[in-house]
Amino acid sequence: MGYRLMGLVHAQLLALRSDRGQGTVEYVGLMLVLAVILGAVVKVAGDVNGEEIPKAIVTKLKETISSVGANAK
Repeated sequence: MGYRLMGLVHAQLLALRSDRGQGTVEYVGLMLVLAVILGAVVKVAGDVNGEEIPKAIVTKLKETISSVGANAK
């Protein structure tokens, strides 16, 4: 009788488990990987060509980020 009750409780606890939010975690992980790759490209490009490519990338990113709220008006 005790094992049956433990089995039922275990089954009920497993039924409560959910995969909600898993997609969000995957997207955040993907964004982190892309940020690391972009950072590596900026670092390598800066060492090869002076500082022209990294400055251009940072400038475009800043312009894009600042324009996000401006278009909502």
